[in-house]
Amino acid sequence: MDLRRIFKTPNPVIGVVHLAPLPTSPRWGEDLRVVLDRAEREATALAAGGVDGIIVENFFDAPFAKSQVDPAVVSAMSLIVSRLMHMVTVPIGINVLRNDARSAMAIATCVRAHFIRVNVLTGVMATDQGLIEGQAHELLRYRRELGSDVKIFADVLVKHARPLGSPNLTTAVQETIERGLADGVILSGWATGRPPSQEDLELAKAAAGSTPVFIGSGANWENIGTLMQAADGVIVSSSLKRHGRIEEPIDPIRVSRFVEAMRRSLSSSDARQTMPSAKLQSSEV
Repeated sequence: MDLRRIFKTPNPVIGVVHLAPLPTSPRWGEDLRVVLDRAEREATALAAGGVDGIIVENFFDAPFAKSQVDPAVVSAMSLIVSRLMHMVTVPIGINVLRNDARSAMAIATCVRAHFIRVNVLTGVMATDQGLIEGQAHELLRYRRELGSDVKIFADVLVKHARPLGSPNLTTAVQETIERGLADGVILSGWATGRPPSQEDLELAKAAAGSTPVFIGSGANWENIGTLMQAADGVIVSSSLKRHGRIEEPIDPIRVSRFVEAMRRSLSSSDARQTMPSAKLQSSEV
């Protein structure tokens, strides 16, 4: 998959809009206008800071439904994402937590969003919601039934979960791509705000081949240069919030700082890659 077809860059920064509690969630505030206003401010701040894409999540609906959210959540997210797509020009994706990939695909297709994130596409993971089984066969058939071209970015050994049996990262990446038909894979640390190890990223990148690998958690402007040595893109949230706290709103200054750090690291990497050829040409002359 060529990321430039969606994001206009081979190395996108995807910022996250964490929606305030939605209808039927335990902390629902009974005013969708408040949720929508906050989402608009967050998306605007991310776009102004220079991100290449945005993903919208029902993050504050915890504790999450395991596999199917209430229809009110689907309706609310459809309304919100549709509104955001008319406000910002960057591509938008959807993640319906904890693992309602079918609803995410339906929303994305109907509002013409570009991609979805699926926490468990293949295999079985033990989570705080219980055992979650990947439903790749249902999701891929549903996408075809809808006539949709929405891309599927799938977590591998997702955070806040443990696989049944002994985990093998290389095998998990390969099966997510080859048997789950994911368009991109996401590698996270063990929890929100925790980065994956460099070793794991390198293993995932080697196993993924030409399929894009995204950093799914824990990236900040201090470590992004190192992490991107073995990744194609990044999904980032916590470090873009005010004071770096997950419950705070997006800080556009922190967004700009992160994007600048990312671009500097990519420029430095490109310069290092061209140095050997430049030296060779000089010696030939």
